[in-house]
Amino acid sequence: MEARLNYFGNSIAAKFMKYLGSAGKVVHDSTLPTATQELVKIRASQINGCAVCIDGHTKEAAHAGETSVRLNLVAAWREATVFTEAERAALELTEQGTRIADAAGGVTDEAWANAAKHYDEDQLAALVALIAIINSYNRLNVITQQPAGDYQVGQWG
Repeated sequence: MEARLNYFGNSIAAKFMKYLGSAGKVVHDSTLPTATQELVKIRASQINGCAVCIDGHTKEAAHAGETSVRLNLVAAWREATVFTEAERAALELTEQGTRIADAAGGVTDEAWANAAKHYDEDQLAALVALIAIINSYNRLNVITQQPAGDYQVGQWG
């Protein structure tokens, strides 16, 4: 499979990716736990069918010490006992924030309140930003058919 667009071979795409990466760095540097960040990225990417993001984020999470059991259960997190209540709240917010078109009203008050029980305002801001950013990456990669499987840990910095 060959990508429809080389992000770094096109000046507009390269500039956009640079700015999106800068936005992601703000979240990366926040106090939102790194494990939570990776779980959110993986779950949104699973929902959106973004193979290249699943490839990269599962490898980064494993490299950071995430267990294969937890990585294998992200898609079925509701039935899994290996996630904290805070992680479960973040995953619920991720699903609702990713599936906006599937549910009238978007994110429920209950999902927001549950996340707010576990994360302070800065962490909530980072979580919301992360959900928006990973959904942007997912859409870019799915539209342009970016191939998956060859990601190397640390490849994108």
